[in-house]
Amino acid sequence: MWAAVGIVVVVAAGLFVHTQLPDTAATDIAGDALYAVVAYLAVVFIAPRLASRWAGLIAAGWCVAVELFQLTGLPLAWGAAFSPIMLVLGTVFDARDLVIYVVAVAVVAAGDRLLRARRRRRPGATD
Repeated sequence: MWAAVGIVVVVAAGLFVHTQLPDTAATDIAGDALYAVVAYLAVVFIAPRLASRWAGLIAAGWCVAVELFQLTGLPLAWGAAFSPIMLVLGTVFDARDLVIYVVAVAVVAAGDRLLRARRRRRPGATD
């Protein structure tokens, strides 16, 4: 349940960054990081008992695959026909995005792992 709430909050933050803030390197980085966090939360939502490291690997793999898919030019063409697809698939390849995705997923996975460990230590706590 918490992952679903997290997805809604992070998507809202991402849409705010995308629509309300000026297009700068900082907002591009923020958007990429938020995209990676949503990818991680989606994995946790789909498979809540999956270990954080595996959820992180799957989320990072998705992000990298989407970024590499941009090299085909298809996301750019599809985005020209249906602009919301750009929010999911992006448009053009940027190697910097790969680094941002991996770092963001690593941070959120580490935080999730710490929170899960803390919950397990509480008497009567469930995952």
